[in-house]
Amino acid sequence: MKSILCFGDSLTFGANPQPDGARHAHEDRWPGALEAAMVGKARVIAEGLGGRTTVYDDWGANADRNGARILPTLLASHAPLDLIVIMLGTNDIKPSVCGSAREASFGMRRLIQIVRGHFASVGEPIPKILIVSPPLVCASDNADMMGHFGGYEYARGQSLQFGEHYRRRADEEGVAYFDAASVAVADPADGVHLDAANTKAIGAAIVPLVTSLLDL
Repeated sequence: MKSILCFGDSLTFGANPQPDGARHAHEDRWPGALEAAMVGKARVIAEGLGGRTTVYDDWGANADRNGARILPTLLASHAPLDLIVIMLGTNDIKPSVCGSAREASFGMRRLIQIVRGHFASVGEPIPKILIVSPPLVCASDNADMMGHFGGYEYARGQSLQFGEHYRRRADEEGVAYFDAASVAVADPADGVHLDAANTKAIGAAIVPLVTSLLDL
């Protein structure tokens, strides 16, 4: 059986866009939907944390949100791995964190380097890598959430650039790429997070790419 690590933020965690809404059920989170579609051919490990960035610090957070710092630990604890799917970047575009989709793509490049360097250093096979650009920010009356991201116009403008920059980094690094915005849209309840149907749609949409990468 193949092993897949899904590394992400609140969109991987299954955060509910509704105020005080419960976390989405396991089967509705995109890693859960991916695992179900694998019908026993792959084990999917979900590592999602709200607020996680690619490589940037969020000093106001109550847990370490820097993806580059925790990734080596996760790689070691879940090895061996056949595929790593990384969907990060939304939190990077917060002005207080990084503020740029382009810089988020450079952070993603660093995560790719960390994966390759980690497994090379211990003499283990390097897993395949799939990077996923996140869904677009949408308009919302949730003033606090929009404020975190510098306001709707700013956040939308940055999120619209994810696809261009992430595809370029994927081509440069020779890894697979998928645009989650092609199948999922944020919920207007907060403008950032996804309802159950949309997060599930990401897992279903990457199934053909995953099965191809793993020769399943």
